[in-house]
Amino acid sequence: MTVTLLGATEIRRLAAELDVTPTKKLGQNFVVDANTVRKIVHAAAVQPGERVVEVGPGLGSLTLAILEAGASVTAVEIDHRLAARLPQTAAEHGVPEGALTVVDADALRVTELPGEPTLLVANLPYNVSVPVLLHFLENFTYLQRGVVMVQAEVAERLAAKPHSKIYGTPSVKAAWYGEWKLCGTVSRQVFWPVPNVDSLLVGFDRAADVRGSEEERVATFAIVDAAFNQRRKMLRQALSGLFGGSSAASEILTRAGVAPTARGEDLTVDDYHRIALAAASLDE
Repeated sequence: MTVTLLGATEIRRLAAELDVTPTKKLGQNFVVDANTVRKIVHAAAVQPGERVVEVGPGLGSLTLAILEAGASVTAVEIDHRLAARLPQTAAEHGVPEGALTVVDADALRVTELPGEPTLLVANLPYNVSVPVLLHFLENFTYLQRGVVMVQAEVAERLAAKPHSKIYGTPSVKAAWYGEWKLCGTVSRQVFWPVPNVDSLLVGFDRAADVRGSEEERVATFAIVDAAFNQRRKMLRQALSGLFGGSSAASEILTRAGVAPTARGEDLTVDDYHRIALAAASLDE
């Protein structure tokens, strides 16, 4: 039996049936165009038999497109009404039994995913997109790659490289886990309601080697936060509060091979990691 997709009319009918109005609080914008959800699935190179996790499936537009490609889906949905209705929608559209698992929960609080999916594909709620991505990459090491649709500005920050004005905390923290790149544009007109911001697809491939221990990651991320909280200052000043003064910060930076006069936007994630290791070695 072929899996069929949702159309705009059916999406609005489902929303009315469930008394669901897309809310800014949950960052909900439902995709009502079948070509767009197929474009996302294509960008993610979803393969038959793959286990995919989707965050915020909503009424099921993208969910059905992933299932149409022959993958199985673990869908994490915070809205109880949407989570309860999704299996019925899937069955009505030809999804075979067992291909869809719905987790009725807040994605930021989920600590395990049924089926240990290796691929993340999602239209992420704009207001929590970065926290969700970092939470999933930190907690689910079996996730190897993904493509998500997010606000254009967020996508550009995630994929940004050093020496760029948009390079910042999300850029460095995302890079800890692997490589990020922009994967395509999405028209505002494919959403209901039409958002007042542009959207982009951004993808990641997890690094083959683990960059450092959990303790090292926490220490590195604290340094990243401090550096970008005062991004216009030299690192010896921006990190002085963290390391007990600018002279101590300068010593740690020099030990790490980083110029104390550099600024946060000049450093790669490996530079930040070296600073964390240098600071730890002084404490020993």
